[in-house]
Amino acid sequence: MAEWASHKTATNMPPSTDDAASKTSRVSAQLKSIYKDNILPAEKRYRYDFFYESPFLTDVEFDAKPQVMLVGQYSVGKTSFIRYMLGRDFPGARIGPEPTTDRFTCLINGPEERTIPGNALSVHPDLPFRGLERFGVSFLSRFEGSQLPSSVLRSVTLVDTPGILSGEKQRVNRGYDFTKVVAWFAERADLILLLFDAHKLDISDELKSTIDVLKGHEDKIRCILNKADQINRQQLMRVYGALLWSLGKTINSPEVLRVYVGSFWSEPLQNLDNAELFEQEESDLMRDLAILPRQSAVRKINELVKRIRKVKTLAYIIGYLKAQMPTVMGKEKKQSKLITDMPNVFRTIMKKHNLAPGDFPDINKFSEKLKDTKFSEFASLKVEQIQLLEDCLTGHLPRLMEELPSERDTPETLRAKLTDSGMGSSSVNIPLPTRASKFGKSDAGASNPFGFSEEDEDNYWALEESAERLKNSFEALGPVGGFLSPQTAKEVLVKTGLQKEQLRQIWQLSDIDRDGYFDHHEYVVAMFLCDAVIQKGRPIPAELPASVIPPSKRPLFKERKSGGMF
Repeated sequence: MAEWASHKTATNMPPSTDDAASKTSRVSAQLKSIYKDNILPAEKRYRYDFFYESPFLTDVEFDAKPQVMLVGQYSVGKTSFIRYMLGRDFPGARIGPEPTTDRFTCLINGPEERTIPGNALSVHPDLPFRGLERFGVSFLSRFEGSQLPSSVLRSVTLVDTPGILSGEKQRVNRGYDFTKVVAWFAERADLILLLFDAHKLDISDELKSTIDVLKGHEDKIRCILNKADQINRQQLMRVYGALLWSLGKTINSPEVLRVYVGSFWSEPLQNLDNAELFEQEESDLMRDLAILPRQSAVRKINELVKRIRKVKTLAYIIGYLKAQMPTVMGKEKKQSKLITDMPNVFRTIMKKHNLAPGDFPDINKFSEKLKDTKFSEFASLKVEQIQLLEDCLTGHLPRLMEELPSERDTPETLRAKLTDSGMGSSSVNIPLPTRASKFGKSDAGASNPFGFSEEDEDNYWALEESAERLKNSFEALGPVGGFLSPQTAKEVLVKTGLQKEQLRQIWQLSDIDRDGYFDHHEYVVAMFLCDAVIQKGRPIPAELPASVIPPSKRPLFKERKSGGMF
C-alpha cells in the first residue's frame, strides 16, 4: 500500500474543447423574448410599475450577474465580510465600531480601482441599476460603485448596505426611503445575507421594517451570526437560541431560516472552543456562495414566474374596478365605496378567478395607491393578455426549465445543457477564502513553502505536488463554483481508456464527499489512481491510503467509515 502513497502523478488530461463562455446564454435570451412579447404589454396596460413601484425590466437585468446583498445593523461586520471574500480592500471601504458605511455600495469587476458616483452608475448601459433613478438625487448621492479587478466579482455582484440604526430619527434624516431601496435590491438579488452581531441581537424598528419588506423573498435569505468567536460555548448556545426566537417573532414563516455561525473575517479566532463548528459553518456558507452562478438561470425564471402571477392578479383587479364604474354619474362616490370595500373586492376576485391569496398586493398600500387614481381611466380586462400570461406559466417557462440540467437527463443531454446555458463556463467559478491558520491550524504554505513532512501524519498529503501540477488542467475543464460536473468528470475519466468497472471503482474512491462532483483535490485523487493503474499496472485499492486522502477530507472520510454519514 505504501507504493501507492509514494507514486507521483504525471498524467495531464486534455482540457474540454467546449468554450461556453463565448456563447450567449440561451436562457437569458429566451427570457427577454418571453417578457417583451407576453408580459410587458400587460404591465403597461395595468400600470404594474405604479402599483408595485417596480419599473419595467430591461435587457441588462436579464444578463446581469448574480447579486448578493448584505443587510444588518451597524458594526455587524458587513464590510469586513466582503473584504474577507475578496481577499483585499476595495475602493471606498470604511470599517470601524461606529456606523461607517453610510451609503449603498455595489462592488463590480473592472480593470482598474475606482469609485463610480451613483448618478453615473444609474445610467451605465451595461449595469442593471437604471431603475434606481426613481429614488431621486437624494438617494443617488448616497449610492456608489466600487470597481476593482477581482476573480470573485467576475461572477457575482456584491451590494453593501448602510448600517441600520434604531430610532425614528434615522429614517427621517436619510433623505430617501431606505426600506423601498432595500426592497428594490431584494427583488433582484440572488442571495440576501442578514447579519447579526453575537453581542447585539436586538432588532430595531428600522431593521424590523427592513425585514418586513423582504417578505416574499424568504427563500433567498440566509442569516449570519457573526463575531461568535468572542463568546464561549455556553454563551453561544444561549445567543443562538435568542436569535432564533427574535427572528421567529419578526419573520412570519413556519420554517426556520438557515443561520450560519462563526467569525467571518480574516483574523484568527479569539476563542477556539468552537473552532471546528465555525470552520464547517464557514465552509457551508462559502459553498452556497460559490454555486450561485450555477443556479442563476433557475433564479431568473423563478423571479419572472413571481412577477407574472402578480401581473395577472393585478389585471383582474384593475379590470374588475373598471367594470364596476358607472358610465356617467357618481363616479367619485362609487370609487370611494370600492376603496373602502377593498377586502370584499379581493375576496370576490379571488373566488371568481381561483387566484392564490399570496398573489395579491398588500391591501393597505394598494388602497393608498388607488386614492391617487381614477378608476374610470383604468384599462378594461383584456382576455387575450391574460391568456398570454397563462401561456408563459403553462408553456413557455416549463419548456425553458426543461433546457436546464435535471436529474432525469442522460449524460449527453446534461453536458449539452450545461454548455448551452452558459453553466459550464469557467468564468462562473468563484474562488473563495480558505485559511487554516484562522481556525487554529497550521498552514503548510505559511509555515514551510515545501509543505509538511511525512512525519506529520495529520497534515501531510502525498499528492501535494501533483495537485500543483494538475491545477491548470483542472481549471481548463471549466469548474463551476470550484466543482466539475458529473458529466465533465466522467468524460475526463473515460478518456483514460480504462474499463468501465475500473472507472466505477476509481469514482467511488475519489468522490470522497459523495456529492457527485469533483473538486480540485478529488480530481487529483482520481488522476492519481488512473495514472497508477495505467503507468504502473497496479490494482485499484479497496480503500484509499490515509496519506492519499486530502487533509480537508479526512474528517469526512472517517465519519463515512464509521457509518455516521452514509
